[in-house]
Amino acid sequence: MLKITLKDGEKMVVNGAILRAAGRTTVWLESDAAILRGREVMKPEEADTPARRLYFACMMCYIDPDRRQDYQRQIVALLGDLIDALQNPEAKASCTAFACEVGQGNFYRALTECRSLIAYETARLDALHPGAQVH
Repeated sequence: MLKITLKDGEKMVVNGAILRAAGRTTVWLESDAAILRGREVMKPEEADTPARRLYFACMMCYIDPDRRQDYQRQIVALLGDLIDALQNPEAKASCTAFACEVGQGNFYRALTECRSLIAYETARLDALHPGAQVH
């Protein structure tokens, strides 16, 4: 059983359906479902860097099982490009961990790994372009 507490107006996605809390709300999930809280959801226009595109494709694998194969093909291509571009061993290790989670169908865990890649990417872009807005 999973307990989720939402703030007033906070959104969450459950099996692809978008829900919004009216007032502070506690939800108990008593069966398996694909769930993302609002802050974990990425809009298509926010997928504007390699790591963010990888996150978006993984997120769609998680919440849209009917098109999972399409998104998995995207993940393979995006991950290959990202690994080739990275030189940092820790970032490459995060890519490997991400790939393992995706390969096992653990898309939520893969999203967690991908957030560390996004943080690394953001830090690198900030270092290259101080003061520039990324995404």
